[in-house]
Amino acid sequence: MKTKIIAAFMWSFIFTGPIFAVEPGEIMSDAAQEQRARGLSLELRCLVCQNQSIDDSNADLAKDLRVLVRERILVGDSDEEVKSYLVARYGEFVLLKPSFSSHTFLLWTLPFFGLLAGMALALRKRKARPENMLSEEEQRQLLALTTTGDKK
Repeated sequence: MKTKIIAAFMWSFIFTGPIFAVEPGEIMSDAAQEQRARGLSLELRCLVCQNQSIDDSNADLAKDLRVLVRERILVGDSDEEVKSYLVARYGEFVLLKPSFSSHTFLLWTLPFFGLLAGMALALRKRKARPENMLSEEEQRQLLALTTTGDKK
């Protein structure tokens, strides 16, 4: 009985965190606008949590950003205008997927170059390894041991 209660308690924590991030008072009356706001909120980083979208975060700043996104939508801004407004205020860090530009070049290309460097090192080590690790004497002894084992 205790395990069932503990399991129910754990499941309630696992699945209710993101559900309550957007509070009922924030939800817009127009379903299409609310859908746009939720889509934009998934693309914007919580500046407190840093690896969560503002849609998933319960931080006060994330709530303020969600409200700001909804205000910008009510004013009539497009999705790109809302993002541009937030980038102008908080920098590109607010975007979960920053755009490709000269100052984000390393961010986008470093993983690729790291993978290539790792592959090059692995190939280099493989080529440096001798084909046969045994001396001629050791090879003869091994051959003698393996052939005598077959006769038994």
